[in-house]
Amino acid sequence: MLIENGFTVQAPAEGLWRLLLDVETIVPCMSGAELTETIDDRHWKGTLHVKFGPVSMSFAGTVAMQERDDAAHRVVLKASGMEQKGKGAANALVTSWLETADEPDTTTLKMQVDVTLSGAAAQLSRGLLPEISKKLTQQFADCLESEMAAGAETRAPSSPATPEAAAPVGGIRLGSSALWATVVAFLRRLFGR
Repeated sequence: MLIENGFTVQAPAEGLWRLLLDVETIVPCMSGAELTETIDDRHWKGTLHVKFGPVSMSFAGTVAMQERDDAAHRVVLKASGMEQKGKGAANALVTSWLETADEPDTTTLKMQVDVTLSGAAAQLSRGLLPEISKKLTQQFADCLESEMAAGAETRAPSSPATPEAAAPVGGIRLGSSALWATVVAFLRRLFGR
């Protein structure tokens, strides 16, 4: 499934690019994600905790930087993980790039995520993944913007702040919100509004 998202933050492109490449600083901005090992500057290991209503899953996996273009502010990451209780697997190819927005010191981050889920993870997320992705992307954007603001106000460029760890992905509120958005979208298509 291909998911496309984007958001705009109040930050210059160069500063945002440096922050995006600082894996230890941005992982806490990703809901439910935890960095467990830095292998080198292009490979990492981590976990992702997700919850779909009463069902919790924990994925352990790896992330590899396949491409990095500093001039174009573009990066391609490949992530793969297995659910720790054998309930499924997830693979994703994430392409991200920055674009200068119309306002000064404002940058748009765009993402294309090609996700493949198998097992229980695929069954539980069926139809909800795009809406859940939008909500998680907004949480990520808010965290990045806060991190950029905190960096500009309180720290020297060489000492990164540590954002508060994000809560696990999911829960009843996120799932019901995504389900409601899916129902509304279906009804709009059905009735042509």
